[in-house]
Amino acid sequence: MGDNDQSNNDERYAIPEASFSDLLGKQSVRATFRLSERAIDAISLVAGHLGIKKKSLFDHLIEDSKALHTIARNFSSLKVIELPRVQKTFVLSRRTLIALEQISKTFDTPRDALVEHSIQRLDAIIRSERHKHELRKQLIGELEAHIVESKALLDKARDMLGHDDAVCVSLEKLMASDLLAYRELEDILEKGRLLEEF
Repeated sequence: MGDNDQSNNDERYAIPEASFSDLLGKQSVRATFRLSERAIDAISLVAGHLGIKKKSLFDHLIEDSKALHTIARNFSSLKVIELPRVQKTFVLSRRTLIALEQISKTFDTPRDALVEHSIQRLDAIIRSERHKHELRKQLIGELEAHIVESKALLDKARDMLGHDDAVCVSLEKLMASDLLAYRELEDILEKGRLLEEF
């Protein structure tokens, strides 16, 4: 292999260098906004329920420039419900904050209003997760009924065959597995209880 072949290979597999501005854009900063309690609760609820950091969720909402432009462009026609507002500080990336401030200036739209309306986009996720939560409750109810039936079958098998019979041992294993699944489902349901109150 010649030197020329080697340099072609090097170029083909070259890893792009990190740029200073990209790294600076990922730097975490704090920003304070005046938001409704509902918006603040929505961020906490969705982040907690999905197991992601508030910063990641906040960045995801604000970095969606298409949605942010749409909100800003149509802000004057949006139905604004006046709710009491409180100051809340969030951690977000520098790039997210810069994008938010640029759109706010470009469209002459209050920064806090852009954030509030961006967070309202979480309502669809919350409704969907609340519906799933109700379905999970139904399923765990069916599992409870199944466990009661399994226990009755196990008791019947023990009476007929004795505790040490192979069938009874298998049924005990099946019940233990059902009970483990039930406990795991209870944990999932407990995690979703906040959805009921939102």
